[in-house]
Amino acid sequence: MSAAQPDSGAVLAPEVAGSAGVPRGRLADHVFRRLADDIVLGHLPPGQHLDEQAMAARYQVSRTPVREALKQLVATGLADYRPNRGSMVRRLDAAELDLMFEAIAELESACARHAALRMTEPQRQALVEAHAQGRLAMQQHDMEVYDQANLRLHQLVLDGAHNPYLIEATRALRSRVKPFRRGQFTRLDRLVQSYEEHSRVVEAILAHDALAAHREMRAHLQAARQATRLLAPQWRDPSPAA
Repeated sequence: MSAAQPDSGAVLAPEVAGSAGVPRGRLADHVFRRLADDIVLGHLPPGQHLDEQAMAARYQVSRTPVREALKQLVATGLADYRPNRGSMVRRLDAAELDLMFEAIAELESACARHAALRMTEPQRQALVEAHAQGRLAMQQHDMEVYDQANLRLHQLVLDGAHNPYLIEATRALRSRVKPFRRGQFTRLDRLVQSYEEHSRVVEAILAHDALAAHREMRAHLQAARQATRLLAPQWRDPSPAA
């Protein structure tokens, strides 16, 4: 069932509340998401120095969770660390992002193909439930909840492939593109489109249609890459050489 298309200019903001209420053990993850959002959305440009004290003030936390969050940024490729100079936003360009999404599309579409044939009935039921959660979040224009439902749905597809080597390779790359996949949900039109693409993937998997599951998941990830081009100028195609 198709969802009504919203105004294409509608933008949803990531949750921007301070650290109040965030469990102490999750502060680093909270700061990491905030930092990643700001990088993906172009608020922290490539090459900008990520000073611990300045970031602590920016996100209203102490320097300890900032330090841990910066390590996560480096691990996911969004920042570089240089001894005696600290961390800075990595100069990632559109061409490199193209290659990352090309690779994740191939890996996740392979997972979807296998999941269509190998998913257990409990996994299929969990997939339906995750998709229903995504629908509710989409209808409520809740980016944060939709992002969690999206992660859950994709993880179920990976697990449903029942191939530990393929799952391991896919998870490793997913961590690199995860912030960009989250960032696209700041656009309401993309959130709705993502849900509709999920519907086609889920329908194919439930029908045990391996070819359709592969095709629809691949198209879904290609659409996600297209959506990232609207997030910030540096993620668009480079200008043709003179």
